[in-house]
Amino acid sequence: MNDYKVINDPVFGFIKVPRGLLLDIVKHRLFQRLSRIKQLGMASVVYPGAQHTRFQHSLGAFHLMSEAILSLQQKGIFIFDSEAEALKAAILLHDVGHGPFSHVLEHTLISGISHEQISLMMMEEMNREMQGRLTLAIKIFKDDYPKRFLHQLISSQLDMDRLDYLRRDSFFTGVTEGNIGSARIIKMLNVVDDRLVVEQKGIYSIENYLTSRRLMYWQVYLHKTTVAYEKTLVCLLRRAKYLAQRGDEVFATPALRYFLYNNVTAEHFDADPQALANYELLDDNDIWASVKTWMSHPDRVLSLLATDLAERKIFRVEVSREPFADADVQALQQQLADAFGVTFEDAAYLMSVNTIQKDMYDPSEEQIDILQTSHQPFQLGLEQAETELEEKHLVDIAEASELFNISLLSKKIRKYYLCYQRI
Repeated sequence: MNDYKVINDPVFGFIKVPRGLLLDIVKHRLFQRLSRIKQLGMASVVYPGAQHTRFQHSLGAFHLMSEAILSLQQKGIFIFDSEAEALKAAILLHDVGHGPFSHVLEHTLISGISHEQISLMMMEEMNREMQGRLTLAIKIFKDDYPKRFLHQLISSQLDMDRLDYLRRDSFFTGVTEGNIGSARIIKMLNVVDDRLVVEQKGIYSIENYLTSRRLMYWQVYLHKTTVAYEKTLVCLLRRAKYLAQRGDEVFATPALRYFLYNNVTAEHFDADPQALANYELLDDNDIWASVKTWMSHPDRVLSLLATDLAERKIFRVEVSREPFADADVQALQQQLADAFGVTFEDAAYLMSVNTIQKDMYDPSEEQIDILQTSHQPFQLGLEQAETELEEKHLVDIAEASELFNISLLSKKIRKYYLCYQRI
C-alpha cells in the first residue's frame, strides 16, 4: 500500500497527500464541506468556467506549501518534520471557516466575526476530535510560534494561499493575466532574520505577481457585473432576514433558518454551540435551495430578488470615481418604489451603494523584502591580490524594483458602485 494518496489536480498535476494526519484532515467532514462551496462565489456569472471550489484551492495551497518547505530546506533553512507537517495542516485548513458565496455571509447573516475566526474555532474542534494532533498547526496559524517565517508562509504578502488562488482563478476563468510564476517565486524564497524574503533573481517574478494581482482584482474579483450579482444576493438575504425577524414564515434549510431567525454575533458563537454547528452545515446548496422557493413567496421584494438571482437578472450597476450624491440615491429609491409598487423603505432592498478600495501593494501591511547581493573590494594583504567581499542586505520591493515606484505600488484605487433593480 502506498504511504500517500494521489489527487489529480488540473492546475498542478498529481498532488500527493501523505497518510496520517494530513489525509485524515482531507477526509474530515469539515474539510469535505469545502467541496460544496465555490471559490469565486458569484464570479461564474461573468466567467462560466469559474466553478472550482475551496476544496480544490486548499489542496493547491497544500501542494505549494510542500514545494516551499522542500525549497527552503534545500537552502539550509532548518524545518523540523513536525513543523513541516503542521505547516501543511494549517494551510489545508486556512479557509475551512469560509461560508457560502465567499464573504457574503459575513456581512449579512452574521456580524462581528470573520471567517478567519471561525476557521480557528473549527480547527480547535477538529483538534479535540484528533486528540491534539493539530496543536502545533494552530500555534503557527495564530502566529504564536517562535519561528515567525512559518506563519508568513500561511499568511503574508507572499503566502501559499495567494500564490494558489491567483494561478487557479486565472486557470478556471481563462483570464491569462493572472497566471503568475508560482514555481519560480517559491524557488526564490529564502529566510533572513526569521523573515521570509525573496532573492534578487526573483524580483521580476514579484513584479509580475503584483501586477497580476491587481489585474485579477479589477478584472475578476471586483468585476462590476460580479459585484452587482453579489449585491443582489446580499439584498435578498437581508430581506429574508428582515421578514424572518418580523415573524413572517420564510422557508430555509435548517442550517440557514438558524441564521435568519437569530441575530447571530460573535457572542452567539461563544455562548451557543448551535451557532457553530449550524454554520458547519451551511454551503452553497442551502442558499440555492431556499432561493428557488423564495421565487414564489408572497412578499413582492423577496420574490423579485429571488427571481433575479435564479434567472440571472442582474442589478444594473454604475461605477464612479466620486461618491454618489445622497439626493440622487434617494430619488432612485423613490423611483424604484413607484416602479415596483413597494414602499420607499422596502425599495432600499432593491439597491445597494458601496465603496470598494484596493491597492496592488501596501508596505504598511507587511512589506516584501528583496535579498540583494553586492560585491565590495577587500584587500587581504600587501602581497595578496585584491578580492571581493559579498554583502547581503534587504530592500523593500518598492525601492528595489526597476519597473515600479513607490507611488504606483502603493496607489489606492477607490471606486463607488451604485447597484439597483432594473426598471
